Order: sequence, then structure tokens, then C-alpha cells
Amino acid sequence: MTLPAGLTPGIWTLDMSHSEIGFSVRHAGISKVRGRFREATGEAHVRDSLADSSLHATVSTASFDSGDANRDAHVKGEDFFDVGKYPEMTFTGTHIDGDGEDYTLTGDLTIKGITKPVELEVEFTGVAVDPFGATRAGFSAEADISRKEFGLTWNAALEAGGLLVSDKVKINLEAALVKQQ
Repeated sequence: MTLPAGLTPGIWTLDMSHSEIGFSVRHAGISKVRGRFREATGEAHVRDSLADSSLHATVSTASFDSGDANRDAHVKGEDFFDVGKYPEMTFTGTHIDGDGEDYTLTGDLTIKGITKPVELEVEFTGVAVDPFGATRAGFSAEADISRKEFGLTWNAALEAGGLLVSDKVKINLEAALVKQQ
């Protein structure tokens, strides 16, 4: 599988100052709550073929931020991420399909010690050299996961029926990777 235009072999690292790892989940059946992680590392080893390339990322669960201190404390606690026991979640790419700008990246996502396969729909947004001489590659990605599959089962019943927090979580990524010299 050929490399997308402009992406060259080498080691590419995640630039979190120009990236966002976020998600949304339906709350009370009527609205979406969004959150993001402020600390993560990632490294892609790009080879001559995408099929031979590899990707691994680690996210600090304690860096979760939804903009609401009470909610953040609850999500970081034992009911959800349990950051004291599980300070990181990881993703390791296992297979990639596609060409041009659109790809499906399959990988193993580990949350709270539970590993499940996940498919990310990835858009390659290009390569550019910044004013400081760094070569950057951009990617957008989305996936839907079941939080229950990862042991994130806390919920509360609503008076009118249904549950407070939906099982479906939409992961949204905007990633800038910098080629290492």
C-alpha cells in the first residue's frame, strides 16, 4: 500500500499543542457532552508501505477535561476512568486500508486494562513544512465505541425512562504529527 502524497518514511511524533483528542457522549438522551484529553504521546514509524508502518499512542486519563470540575472529578474517579489505578489508555494500530485521503485504521484500544479492536475512519489532510522547517502531517479520525465494553458501566436511571449517559461514545481526533530528523 503506497504512502499518501507527501508522507515520507521516518519517525513521526504527535504534536499535542496542535492536536486534539476528544469525544462526545449523549447525556440524559437530549444533549451531547464533550470532553478531551490534554496530555498524550504518539509515534508513527512510517515505512515505504503503509502496510509495513506502525502506530502507538498513549493518553493520560488524568488529563481529561470537559470544562466542568465536578464532572471531571467524577469521570476521573472509580465510576469511569479510575485514573489512580489506570493512569493511561493506549492505542496500537494493527492494520490499515484505503488510499489517497481516506483510510480505515484498525487497532487495539485499551481502557481500564480492557483491550478491544477499534476501527478509526481516518482522513489524511496533507503534509506541510512550517516556518521553522518542521515537516508536519495532519489527520482527522473518528470512531464509535461502546463504553460498556471497556468497563465504563456507571449510569443512572432517568425519571422519564432511559439512562443518564449513553453507551455509545464518539471519538474525534485531530492530529498533527512532526517528522523527526
